Amino acid sequence: MIEAIKQLFWSSRPVSWINTAYPFAVAYWLVAGQIDLNWLVGTVFFLGPYNLLMYGINDVFDYESDLRNPRKGGIEGALLAPKWHKLTIWAAIISCAPFVLHLYVYGGAVSNFWTTLILFTVVAYSAKGLRFKEKPFLDSITSASHFVGPMLIGASLAGANLLEPKLLFITLAFTLWGMASHAFGAVQDVRADREGGISSIATVIGARATVWFAFLAYAAAGVLVLFTGLPAALSAIAALPYLAIVAPHLGITDDRCEEANRGWKRFIWLNFFAGFVVTMIVIWFALTR
Repeated sequence: MIEAIKQLFWSSRPVSWINTAYPFAVAYWLVAGQIDLNWLVGTVFFLGPYNLLMYGINDVFDYESDLRNPRKGGIEGALLAPKWHKLTIWAAIISCAPFVLHLYVYGGAVSNFWTTLILFTVVAYSAKGLRFKEKPFLDSITSASHFVGPMLIGASLAGANLLEPKLLFITLAFTLWGMASHAFGAVQDVRADREGGISSIATVIGARATVWFAFLAYAAAGVLVLFTGLPAALSAIAALPYLAIVAPHLGITDDRCEEANRGWKRFIWLNFFAGFVVTMIVIWFALTR
């Protein structure tokens, strides 16, 4: 039992839990202006069960390719032995079910639409027969939706108009950030993916072009945030460290793709800095509105 819990825990990528729970929690609270049962249920769901569903399914269906990937088996991804595959899938479904049911019961048409769409993309990214992760460009868009989705669900569940201009700018900027992050992360695996017959945005356009795409997407995200007005516009500063991490790899070649791993490791921890910046801005907004 203890070993099973340990396997499920690491398969859910605990270092990334905050990346999905935080967007929901902040979006809901800013729109609703309160912390209530919906906030609690949604935050807990996107903190743990959602990540087990997203990453657990990925570990199950990517097992063969993960065996050939030296990055797997640590903070950058679990290497889930076959004996845990069935348990992982069932644990993901069962742990998510009560939270999803609550979101559907207390949500409206808009939030339920986004809940359905995001759950579909989470499964479609990795599951056999769909494998959006192996469809170049769709892979980056789908990956971005995994993090933007909780924000849209939180905002719509609280009654926000998702077509409001400032929210649209934030959504587009966040989407570009997510696409850039996925694309840059794919660079380090170009050779391994090609050898394994796996397609991605990076295997199609090459390591260098993918790094440039990530760099420009991060820059565009920072610019878009400037149109949201104060204090949200100040979060554009969070784009600068990402640009600094990606910039040294702008000249990378496919043969040296693994060198991007150094930047990727910094990216994982940079998310906490970016979260800190956004948190400070949210606190400022809360104290002044």
